[in-house]
Order: sequence, then structure tokens, then C-alpha cells
Amino acid sequence: MESLQAGTDVLFILIGAVMVLAMHAGFAFLEVGTVRAKNQVNALAKIMSDFAISTIAYFFIGYSLAYGIDFFSGAQALQDKNGYELVKFFFLLTFAAAIPAIISGGIAERARFYPQLLASFVIVSLVYPFFEGMTWNGNLGMQSFIEGLFGLPFHDFAGSVVVHAVGGWIALAAVLLLGSRAGRYRKDGSITAHPPSSIPFLSLGAWTLTVGWFGFNVMSAQTVEAVSGLVALNSLMAMVGGILAALVVGKNDPGFLHNGPLAGLVAVCAGSDLMHPIGALITGGVAGALFVYAFTLTQNKWRIDDVLGVWPLHGLCGLWGGLAAGIFGLEALGGMGGVSFMAQLVGSLIGISVALVGGFAVYGLIKLLIGLRLSEEQEYRGADLSIHNITAQPDYNRGEV
Repeated sequence: MESLQAGTDVLFILIGAVMVLAMHAGFAFLEVGTVRAKNQVNALAKIMSDFAISTIAYFFIGYSLAYGIDFFSGAQALQDKNGYELVKFFFLLTFAAAIPAIISGGIAERARFYPQLLASFVIVSLVYPFFEGMTWNGNLGMQSFIEGLFGLPFHDFAGSVVVHAVGGWIALAAVLLLGSRAGRYRKDGSITAHPPSSIPFLSLGAWTLTVGWFGFNVMSAQTVEAVSGLVALNSLMAMVGGILAALVVGKNDPGFLHNGPLAGLVAVCAGSDLMHPIGALITGGVAGALFVYAFTLTQNKWRIDDVLGVWPLHGLCGLWGGLAAGIFGLEALGGMGGVSFMAQLVGSLIGISVALVGGFAVYGLIKLLIGLRLSEEQEYRGADLSIHNITAQPDYNRGEV
């Protein structure tokens, strides 16, 4: 019976790992559809290469830093409990690898290829697991400290802050250090528009991410015994809230519309196991509107050239999700209880601080030592030709069709 339970848990979390792995195709096509045609190949190459680099970084360093577990025993020992620890690593790896995938969208169209892979390695091996371990493994006494102050620990069920806010705030540091794309902001104060190159690809990316997100959230229970239908329904309601808010506030813009469900899902991760579905709907709706307002503000007023809006989407909506868990998770608002708003606020701010310090340190050192940006000529030609020597449609570009 024990063996059956272990095998069931292995299959359960393996399905979750595969669903989140598929989300990386969503990251890729969301970026492909948003960037200009001359940078589409680079978007695809970055996401795949980043995943491979993340796997090596997390396997040899990051997972051990976060959880104190390594895989240097013999295969016979690793197979204990049907290899549950191995598939748990696989599942949590797909979370860790989301950090470079998030950053990729912010720095698109002008970042050098190998320096970004180096940054991904350092972030996934050191920066991300540092806060991951503090939150999900009790490292460095952060949770004990918060619980001592407010009576309850910081709650982040599926990573609104641990994954999304951390990724978004690291991306903000990278974007600020990298600078805006050439010609994006003119000296006369005008802005050069760079509309999405392919709404169908953008939509494909959004849908792929949305479907995989149910593995991201539901399988965060990590065992069959702990799984909750409430997490699934709350994810659905937050997704829908994000769509409707982005549709209305974004005035039918398809770019905003397709980021709406992602904003809602980012925000509901933290409290998806606590909220009432109506609370999740409101959480998603606020996130959808927040993304539209913040993206417009950063691009047009603050002139921060975050190409896919990853700081508004993941950074700000992730922060909102951490706080929303402390609001709509309360029993007074129909939630399950066992959560404190102040604990959520402090835990979220610690996560953002780690992300900003880590992001500026990693990208600042790389900028200083080897450089982050493509040359002006390379950027003009596009990352596809400058880095990969091929475009997304080479036959079409040569006039052969």
C-alpha cells in the first residue's frame, strides 16, 4: 500500500512537472509574438538555452542551497520511494527555470546571448534558491522571524512572490542596467511604436501558459493526499477576472487582453489554496487592470523599455498576489484563514529586496566585466542575424516565395 501511495505521488507531481515544462513553450511564443520579426529566432533560442542552463545550475547548486538535498548518492538510493525526490526536483526546477524565462521578455531585442546565459546560471544557482529556501524550507529563520512578529508565517502556496515577483524585480534591474532599445525614445520626446509582430503567436503563448498554470498551481500540493479542487477553481476564476479587466481597461487591445489571464494567474498563486472563488475573481481582476495601467505608465511616462512588460506582469502582480493572500485568505472575507496581512507584506518586501539586490549585483557585474548589450549595428540588424545567422523566415526574406 505504501508503495502504491509513493507511486501515485510520483505520477502526480511528474504530471505537474511536465505541465509547467510546457509553460516554457508559452514563454517562448509570448515573446516571439511580441518582439519584432528580426528578433523571433533569438526569443526561441533564449528560452530553450536558458532552460538547459537552469537545469545544470539548479541540479548542482540551487536545489541543494534551497533544501539541503543533493543527488550525489548512487542511483539505488535515489530510487527510494519510487524516486519521489527526483520528480520533486524536476517539478521545482521548472519553477526555477521560469525566472530566466521571465527576464528574457524584459531584456528582449538588445541583450547579448552568452552574457544572459551566464546571468541565468548565477540567478538560478544562487539568487532564486536563496529566497526560495527562506520561504519554502525555513532557511535563515525568516519564517520564524515573521511568525514571531505576527503570529503566522509568510504564505505563498505556488509562488506569486517566490517565483513571479522575484523574477519580475530581477528583470527590472536588468532592464534598467541594459537601457532602452535604440530609437525607442526620441530626443524630441516622442516614442517609436513597436507593435507585436504576431498576435497569433502571442495568443498561442498566452494559452499555453494558461493551461500549464493549472499544473503550476494545483500540483504545488506535491502529493495526491494534499491536492485541492479549491486551488483549481480559484485559478480559473482569477484567470477570468484578469481577462475581463484587461479587456475593458485595455480597450480591446489584443496585447493587453492576452496578458490578462497571466496577470490573474500570477496574482492568485500565493493564496489559491486559501481564497474563496469570489476573492480569487477579484484578485485576478485587480491584477488585470494593474498590468494595463502599470505597463502604460512604465513605457510611456517613466520610459522604462520593458519589452513584454514583465515587471508589471510578474513583479507588480506577483507583489499584489502576496498581499491579496493576506486579504482574501482571511475568514472574514470567506477564506480559509491562517494568514496575516502584515506577514504577507513583510515576506513580500523581503522577496523584492532579495530580487533587486541580486538582480543589480548579477547584471551590474556582467555589464562591468563583459557587457550586456549588442552593438548598435547588431541591434539594427536584429538579434536573429547578429547572433544566430538566420531569420524566422529565411526563404521569405530572400524573396524565394
